Amino acid sequence: MLALLAKNWAWVLLRGVFTIVFGALAVFWPGITILALVILFGAYAIVDGLTAILMGARRSSGRGFLIVIGVLGVIAGLVAMLWPGITAVALLYVIAFWAIIIGLASIVSGFGLTGDAGGRWLFVLSGLAAVVLGVLLLARPGEGAVALVVTIGFFAIVWGLLTVITSVRLRRLAKELDAR
Repeated sequence: MLALLAKNWAWVLLRGVFTIVFGALAVFWPGITILALVILFGAYAIVDGLTAILMGARRSSGRGFLIVIGVLGVIAGLVAMLWPGITAVALLYVIAFWAIIIGLASIVSGFGLTGDAGGRWLFVLSGLAAVVLGVLLLARPGEGAVALVVTIGFFAIVWGLLTVITSVRLRRLAKELDAR
């Protein structure tokens, strides 16, 4: 799996950049309407899901995990895009469960990596950030759309930064593997 991720480090970087952009938009424009949040989240989840599917499609064995995670992301994005009138609380639950599932998947992936202890913990930390986001959203569903946007934004920025750092490590690893 590590060799596959190293080979596809640019997709990991793209995923991190999209996550940071999503987070920055959410933090710096907290007053956006719920419709804009639905569209923004939907677009992000679809791109993130497609990225995971593409990474899974390039893998010869064990690809199912990445493809399932990608399909879940695309479904979450499509649900948000196809029902833009969704309420803030319903969107909160969609985002919370999606973050928990993706976070747990990242944690499992991190513990499954061998040969790169630092990269392993970056996956685990990014997964923990997503799980914490999901749990916090479930714990306080009535806080309001603006608080939801800002909370999601900050967690997305942290998650995106950890993903970008991971992609840099994967790029270095890819160069090492090519040199061998």
